[in-house]
Amino acid sequence: MILTGSQLFAQKKEKEESIPLDHFYVDRQGPSFLRILLSKLNFGLSTGFGSTTFKHEVPGFGIYQPSSGQPILFNPASPTTGYSNWFNRLTPTTLTIDPGNFIVNSDTASIGFRSKSLNIPLRATLHVEFSKVRIGGGYSFDYTRINEFEPLIFKDDINNFSPDISSFFLKKYFILAGVSVYRYENYLLTADINVGGYRLGNKFDNAIIDRGIFFNLGATVEREMSEYFKLFVRPSYEFKSYDLAIEEAGSSIQHGMNAFYLHIGATYRIPELRRCFIKECRAQINHAHGNREYRSRIHPIYKKQNPHYGENYPKLIKYKGQNKRKLNPY
Repeated sequence: MILTGSQLFAQKKEKEESIPLDHFYVDRQGPSFLRILLSKLNFGLSTGFGSTTFKHEVPGFGIYQPSSGQPILFNPASPTTGYSNWFNRLTPTTLTIDPGNFIVNSDTASIGFRSKSLNIPLRATLHVEFSKVRIGGGYSFDYTRINEFEPLIFKDDINNFSPDISSFFLKKYFILAGVSVYRYENYLLTADINVGGYRLGNKFDNAIIDRGIFFNLGATVEREMSEYFKLFVRPSYEFKSYDLAIEEAGSSIQHGMNAFYLHIGATYRIPELRRCFIKECRAQINHAHGNREYRSRIHPIYKKQNPHYGENYPKLIKYKGQNKRKLNPY
């Protein structure tokens, strides 16, 4: 097609008289590099309950049960000295054995005690997420209630053992790592592990206690409420123990403290965009003022935001309550 001179002149004139679109649209300035980095941080806080199984055996020792009262632990090589407490500290006591009372040595039976106790944890975490992988750390503060210890065997002959404390606070610090393995709509399943150390508090004689590290294996089920806010449930099982040294006997007693936990909590991620600075602004979606982009100031953090229209109120009034049973709600 060949344009005439008048047609070329008309097109040129029309182009000159048109207003460029860049007079109306500007390039949006997105989040800064620092906010992008901060948006990778996820803060978590949870509580719940736990059940700790305290268990120990006493190889190389014997158990003497007086006619009344608690059992006494003793070293067969030195039977005149016994211990009325060997859980959180050693409490020596003078031992006089009456042949008429019950006595058993570990060389003839696997003697020991067991107790199940209640935990109430308060746990805080901080982690970053890269695709399906998360890495971080945390701190836990657990209230632990101690119940009586029952003998593993000879329950009709040996009384229950009670240490000189009824509760203590367990402090744990750890690193965490996890991998997301399954997603269904807004639900996400993540397998994770916590590894770290712990402190038993001043109710324990830490001078004779040797603590190890603990391992906590769990599965976190998260419900994504919005881009920044999640609720989760995390069942887990924890392995830990400590050794209480008995220098007079040249040996120690290993106390197992394995525990089951069920944590219920929430996580919050720092948003990439700043909150809109205009108080009267009612935009639900991410939007711009000038050349800078902002997030909505009215969209709640507990609702998933549709990127097209915000979805603050996704269900119309005519479909709610009694209206949904009417043929014509209006």
